[in-house]
Amino acid sequence: MSFREIAVTIRAVNRASAEFSRIQTDAEALSVRIKGLGAAIAGLGATGTVIGHIAHQFGLLNDQQARVFNSAMMIVTVLGMFMRTSWGVAVAQKVYAAACYIATAAQNSLNISYATFLALTGVGIGVIIAAAAAMWYFASQMNAATASVQNFNAAAGEMPSHGRSIQRAGEQDLYRRGVE
Repeated sequence: MSFREIAVTIRAVNRASAEFSRIQTDAEALSVRIKGLGAAIAGLGATGTVIGHIAHQFGLLNDQQARVFNSAMMIVTVLGMFMRTSWGVAVAQKVYAAACYIATAAQNSLNISYATFLALTGVGIGVIIAAAAAMWYFASQMNAATASVQNFNAAAGEMPSHGRSIQRAGEQDLYRRGVE
């Protein structure tokens, strides 16, 4: 291994390291946002549980309604608390990655349909015009060639038969003997 190969390898590692650092920073920022969202959801669930208890105390909800509402709010609280754990962050990141995949697939299909639209309206019309121009040029060249052949045939028809071909000396005598 030469010194030049080592220098190239070091340079490649340094460029890759910067990208890995950027990915790590993005992942950590996403983790912080997910934990913040989990805290907000847990707070919302806890607040909902308190509101359900107060509504039951004032008689706005009967026992069964209060129990169902408080159970739903406790589930929301537990979901928010789960999102604050490392497992919750991992699950949320997997869900986020799946959502990004679906969004990318949708965007790609939109890009394909947009490209098809452009091909059929803009570029497609240009291609059709270019093809029509090429066919017109080819047809005009064929017409010119056909006219040239017709002119040659007309001129050749007006010439006497002995002027149409090259004859060797004494050939005429051979023809005459064959006829006689």
